[in-house]
Amino acid sequence: MTITGTRIRGGQVASTTIRIGREAMRDAGKSSAADVFRALPQNFGGGQNPGIGSNVPQGKGADLAGGASVNLRGLGSDATLTLLDGRRLSYDGALQSVDISAIPFAAIDRIEVVPDGASALFGSDAVAGVVNILLRRDFDGLEMSARLAGSTDGGNFQQQYGAAGGQTWASGSAFLAYEYARSTPITAEQRSYAAERTPGVTLYPSLRHHNAALTVRQEIAPGLQFDLTALFNKRWHALTAPLDESGDLAASRFEGRNSSESRALAPSLELELPAEWRIALAGSYGWNRVRYGGTYHYGDEAIDAGSGAYRNVTEAAELAGNGKLFDLPGGSAKLALGSGFRRNRFERVSSRGASERIDRRQDSYYGFAELSLPLVGPDMHAFVDRFDLSLAARTEHYPGLATVTTPKFGVIIAPTPDVSLKASWGRSFRAATLYEQYTPRSAVLYRAATLGGAAGTGTAILLVGGNAALEPERSTNWSATLALHPRSLPGATLELSWFSVDYRDRIVTPILFRSQALSDPIYRDRVTANPSEAAQAAALAEAISFINAAGAAYDPANVVAIVDNSNVNAGRQTARGIDVLGRYRFSIGAGTLTTTLNLSWLKSTQQIRPELPETRLAGTLFNPPHLRGRGEVNWNGGPFSITAALNYIGPVRDTRGSPAVRVDGMAPFDLTVRYRRPAGPGLFDGLDIAASGQNLFNDKPDPIATSLFLDTPYDSTNYSPFGRVISLSVTKSW
Repeated sequence: MTITGTRIRGGQVASTTIRIGREAMRDAGKSSAADVFRALPQNFGGGQNPGIGSNVPQGKGADLAGGASVNLRGLGSDATLTLLDGRRLSYDGALQSVDISAIPFAAIDRIEVVPDGASALFGSDAVAGVVNILLRRDFDGLEMSARLAGSTDGGNFQQQYGAAGGQTWASGSAFLAYEYARSTPITAEQRSYAAERTPGVTLYPSLRHHNAALTVRQEIAPGLQFDLTALFNKRWHALTAPLDESGDLAASRFEGRNSSESRALAPSLELELPAEWRIALAGSYGWNRVRYGGTYHYGDEAIDAGSGAYRNVTEAAELAGNGKLFDLPGGSAKLALGSGFRRNRFERVSSRGASERIDRRQDSYYGFAELSLPLVGPDMHAFVDRFDLSLAARTEHYPGLATVTTPKFGVIIAPTPDVSLKASWGRSFRAATLYEQYTPRSAVLYRAATLGGAAGTGTAILLVGGNAALEPERSTNWSATLALHPRSLPGATLELSWFSVDYRDRIVTPILFRSQALSDPIYRDRVTANPSEAAQAAALAEAISFINAAGAAYDPANVVAIVDNSNVNAGRQTARGIDVLGRYRFSIGAGTLTTTLNLSWLKSTQQIRPELPETRLAGTLFNPPHLRGRGEVNWNGGPFSITAALNYIGPVRDTRGSPAVRVDGMAPFDLTVRYRRPAGPGLFDGLDIAASGQNLFNDKPDPIATSLFLDTPYDSTNYSPFGRVISLSVTKSW
């Protein structure tokens, strides 16, 4: 059985691990991996996700082609390592996050989340944690599914159709799943809090996709097993935006049409050896291409807005083994070790010409080892039931850039079988992505007032782009967990975890809000005031494009500042908090009642430079709230199950102006009723019907101030415009 937090088969994990099974997802009315993570309190909706508004600061989130990513602790979707069956996938689009919506929901067996640094085990990107999506394998039969859903306020009409089939035999198995889905957009006119403030704006795009997943497992010879995971996804993304404040789309509009295609192939061979050892040779190939383009419409006139594409390729090979070393009083000492190679390639092409082209690759070589030492076992000591120690280390070499070594230590002490104390400490890192390093610089001319300067005719030049001198980001992580699993209360567990991430050399665009670039003294080292004409010419010469958004002709004499918002290694970012995970399952009447609780409290800060003060992140606009939670009650009796869930997304403060303004949170309530019959020869045998209401009481996001007519009038990283969503799904199995 795969355990995400360790490379040792059957190893113990000293960090909190969240497991969500397929039946729990379906009981809760979820229909995609993206749905599951939207409800996970440890996850933040910023990053690369559909519906991210244009007013979200660069680096906090974007929506290019409708892909959905995981962003644990709000540290960035590129700081969460996302795996499929324990293997890396290719990045998706410009932000180089992994698209979890590319996986057919019918193919998912379970999801495991370890919200703790794990670079000592898995390498780059595992700073905030690791997500492992595991696919179904041992399935015999065929199932067909259909789902219809829609928002009662309008828009977001969803259609989802799928098919899955599998076969097992004495020496192996095969499973194949396919899914087609589409949804209509949500426009500002369909939401009371946006209709008058941002007319014509698309709040959530139109999406359509085909995807498929394949798993194969075959014993080639006694003790030698072949395994294969394959994935295909094709997605289309469309939105419309007005070109002036009137929102009259008939008069003028922009129509964006983007698409994404991805493939993944991950074969492996595993050989069983004596002394409980196994050696595996594994390879993986991932390919992703995002195409973007659009058209400007002015009445009957259509003007091409330009087009382009991003392509990401990931290739990897690894030889690894794990098994028993020797016996200890508490059990067998075990070791895992391995070495591998990974190559990432990033390419960008644009209709604007060769100056915007990027074609770069980055190689890395690594070796790792993990040791598990069960020092004390049950019944050995009166005051210690179990004492396990784990040690891990990994060295990763990036030729011409850096060599990074990351250790991790874990300890599990159980004074009694009812109580466990777990602690972990380690270092993690994230290598700069090729996009962050090599994306060409561009320049935009704004009115100075737009960037926080004085009102008037003055203008300012904003520079954005990559930085080839970026260093790896590095973090120090620790966590401590108290786990209660009393024998006197079977079915009950409670975990309280304290966590800390000290993230150094964080790669960010240093100016969080462009509207404060010229007014907040924290950004003074990024500003060149009253630049000479020669300084302006030098800055523009480094840029591949110059966009005039000032509403007036460029005049060097009117430029009061140059603002450099290119990527830098920021001084420091921290995330600290508490997770509470509880579960209690017991019999009631003819069925069982399961209650679950997941609470996450977060405090995070950012320090742009060591000599500058810290700024708050958690609890402020376009950052995670301090508190998120989900409580769920599931009753399962015979063919029926009922699941009720209360989600809580806490408030944030809008600190863009003075005084700061409170933005209220949301508390959506979900209810799902499910009826299912076992497979059989009858017409209604194998039938599974679920009716669900997500956000049943139609809670709405609190409006926020906007400065441009394209701005989304709410915090689109935290609060959803879906409103009440009613769905009906039917699955038939044979």
